[in-house]
Amino acid sequence: MLFLLFVLFDMTVLRAQSADQTVKHLVEMGFENVGWTEDEQERVYVLQNSAYRQQGVGVAKAVDLIQKEGLPESKRCRIVLLNNNVPQISLSYNPVVGDTIPAATRQDWDVSYELGSTWKQARKVVKSNRSLFKVDVVVYPWLMFQNYKLSKMYDYVFQLSPAIEVSMWKGMKLTAQVVVPVSNDYYGRRYSQVRPGFLTLSQDVRLPYNIFLKGIVGFYEGGRSGAELRAKYIFPDEHFWLTGRLGVTRKGYWDHWAYYHGKKWTTDFHLGVHYYWPRFNTEVMLKGERFLMEEYGTQFEMYRHFRYASIGFYAMKVFGKDDAANNGFNGGFAFRIALPPYKYKRKGYMPRLVAGEFGFRYNSGNEKQYGSFYRSSPDDNFLVENAYNPYFIKSELLNY
Repeated sequence: MLFLLFVLFDMTVLRAQSADQTVKHLVEMGFENVGWTEDEQERVYVLQNSAYRQQGVGVAKAVDLIQKEGLPESKRCRIVLLNNNVPQISLSYNPVVGDTIPAATRQDWDVSYELGSTWKQARKVVKSNRSLFKVDVVVYPWLMFQNYKLSKMYDYVFQLSPAIEVSMWKGMKLTAQVVVPVSNDYYGRRYSQVRPGFLTLSQDVRLPYNIFLKGIVGFYEGGRSGAELRAKYIFPDEHFWLTGRLGVTRKGYWDHWAYYHGKKWTTDFHLGVHYYWPRFNTEVMLKGERFLMEEYGTQFEMYRHFRYASIGFYAMKVFGKDDAANNGFNGGFAFRIALPPYKYKRKGYMPRLVAGEFGFRYNSGNEKQYGSFYRSSPDDNFLVENAYNPYFIKSELLNY
């Protein structure tokens, strides 16, 4: 009897050593908020990919390591992927009893928004290499151009916009950006000034039933300031989800580091339904919106997502505005590219230099007033929003 107890104790210690060693190696690779726990049914690793530019690439690297040295025997294994310590998706591997396959492969992992029954226990584990108070300096290039003049092909402005992003606590992030003009060709006097850009506090929360909430307050794109609430609900069929946004903002601008704003507060919102086509990594969405001129409209968007870029087009219709160009119809194309380098290394709490995304949205109808909206953070774009899509992560696991 004592011999059996000794053997069981020894096996438990070996399993713990294996998982601890896996956590150590994940931290050495640059992953943050890393920890593990297990019960009789499954072992769970929690981690945050802060080492690789694209989430699918980072997840593939973590899966390879866990398959090599951190899988439990005869029980499920789950990886919960975090973003600023908030759980996003999970990957699960379920070994088959009597399976003749010699080792687990990437294609054996299921990816889903579901976190599993062990998550309540896993969220309490002590994490290694925490992201709290760590600083990234993210540089965003910014290009704007317009062709409203008959005497000149384009007016344009090109700017670099470094932003300090700090993880404050679970789900909370501080963003402070400075806009530095590089070239301004008749785009306006204020665009030649060094001035503040985004200055925001944002809080992400995940609720039961796959509901995600995000609140953002501060100064947004184009000098607007105010507060915004976003919501996302994932259907049981994860090809479909709903998004909603409600913003209360006022118009303003920066001039020589002084902020000037109007007194009128404007309420804008959208409600959208999304569908993801995994075969071609294509996202389709239809939204009903209230824009910044208090006009209503609908918008259709379609984007194809690649590893480091997303490209697509949009079409919109604005209602009830007789002076709108093209009877309220407009459209165009848009793209976003994740700039290199694609792998990063952080040294303790030293600020880390990171490249942001570059892209723009082309307004083919030359509508200057109606159908306008704002971004509430520098990384508010369809490329970043797709980063934790389970179907996209699964395709990256198979193709990377």
